Amino acid sequence: MKNEHHTRHTLSVLVENASGVLSQVSRLFSRKGYNIESLAVGTTDDPTVSRITIEVMGDDAMMEQLMNQLRKQFSVYSVQELLPQRSIRRELVMFKVKAETSDVRNEIVQIANIFRASIIDVSIKSLTIALIGDESKAEAMQNLLETFGILELVRTGMVALERGAYTISDDNKETTEFNLGKSIL
Repeated sequence: MKNEHHTRHTLSVLVENASGVLSQVSRLFSRKGYNIESLAVGTTDDPTVSRITIEVMGDDAMMEQLMNQLRKQFSVYSVQELLPQRSIRRELVMFKVKAETSDVRNEIVQIANIFRASIIDVSIKSLTIALIGDESKAEAMQNLLETFGILELVRTGMVALERGAYTISDDNKETTEFNLGKSIL
């Protein structure tokens, strides 16, 4: 049951790149009874560190509790909530769509071009399209493609980064960036 005070929160978590770490993190959410809406994991520029991007619905108190619990785990290096106004969020969505005639293929290609999506596979009876964007862009394209018949759809889950020079591992970077600008003047 959704509470009217629950909103979408995006967490960025730096963890040790080791087997079992993702399982530990996801178990924390299930033990607390919270559903993960989106989950994306990959290594960072340091091959010993992975970044987990987690989206969950909840209130501020719940998020604070989850973040504190995550920080207590031995394999977690850093936890940051990415606020919508200070972050860039993207997801990869691939659509396989029926396209049995050249007219239909041309219409689908035009839609893909409007959304700046890429045609990544073509066959006599289908087209596969890759789209990178936020939820609203993916939903809009999905709604248009449904009229042709979506054969398959896959989503990666949301990935996100803070805007500007701020990073998850250096809380002072953005402040320093703006202070340097002031000191030059």
